Amino acid sequence: MKELRRDVYQAISDPVRREIITLLAEKPRNLNAVANEFPISRPAISKHIKILTECGLIHIRVEGRERFCEAKLESLGEVSEWTNQFKRFWTNKLNALEMHLKNAGKSKPKKK
Repeated sequence: MKELRRDVYQAISDPVRREIITLLAEKPRNLNAVANEFPISRPAISKHIKILTECGLIHIRVEGRERFCEAKLESLGEVSEWTNQFKRFWTNKLNALEMHLKNAGKSKPKKK
């Protein structure tokens, strides 16, 4: 069987997982507290938690019989770096367009 490789992009592709990340970024919660925040089944939440754990976005800490989920957001830096390259690209393009439009307005002959 082929080994499944998960990455941070796969983790944030799902809106439920993004909501779980947001929830855990506020404070660590046990699995039941996480599941209680969503209108989906506990097995579905467990699947999302597993994916987030495999991607390194959350860590599960065991305290007695409780399992607490904690956000580990360092790997989101990869996403930030990736999106920043497009932000820089479009900022440069829009600045160039702005300069072009300013210069085009200056070179128009005035009507009498």
